[in-house]
Amino acid sequence: MGLDDILKSVTGGEGNSQGGGLIDSVMGLIGGNNKGLGGLVEKFTAGGLGDVVSSWVGKGENKPVSADQISSVLGDGKIAEIAKKAGIDPKMASSKISEILPQVVDKLTPNGKVDKDDNAGFDLSSLTDLFK
Repeated sequence: MGLDDILKSVTGGEGNSQGGGLIDSVMGLIGGNNKGLGGLVEKFTAGGLGDVVSSWVGKGENKPVSADQISSVLGDGKIAEIAKKAGIDPKMASSKISEILPQVVDKLTPNGKVDKDDNAGFDLSSLTDLFK
């Protein structure tokens, strides 16, 4: 399953004008200069949410994460940047990320662990097209 299929399954394939920027930003949390999925897991673990992020990676049920927890781990500056890019309020951005991120991480780790190649081969630049 490609990353675009994962995101369609997570979002129900529904689009909106802000979604492209939000999804692009969420995927930026995983790719780019952020050490991939492993780096994101490390960030959540360092933020005191290791048990939560481990549930997303593992094969069991995903534990929920709140918008406040997302803001705490990512920082207000990053949330503000994501919100601006998506054209939405920072509180809404945190809320949407708290809904999307656990499912994306879950789908990227079908074997229940973070492999260095979990996000390899995905064209992250195509994600913004999902919500146009």
